[in-house]
Amino acid sequence: MEPYAVVETGGKQYLVKAEDRIEVERLAGMVGEKIAIERVLAVSDGKQTIIGAPTVPGAKVTAEIVSHIRGRKVVSFRKKRRKGYQRKKGHRQELTVLRICEICSN
Repeated sequence: MEPYAVVETGGKQYLVKAEDRIEVERLAGMVGEKIAIERVLAVSDGKQTIIGAPTVPGAKVTAEIVSHIRGRKVVSFRKKRRKGYQRKKGHRQELTVLRICEICSN
């Protein structure tokens, strides 16, 4: 089994392995820049798993920013029948595509 980690960013948790590509909520940084994700909730080297309480001390995941994109459009539509009430609102989330470079656990 290959090493993996569970990281938290943008209020969401992601299970990542080396060379994975993930879409997370927009992070500050330029394309090509390397960032370190410090909130590692669990890490495994393939043999043993360490679960943090709430995070694993000394563990970090290094990732490279591949691109900044916008997610698909989400439409919120509300209507009350026979009352002439309609509201339509759209939203597109700003996202960052990351490539996981390395998982470090001390």
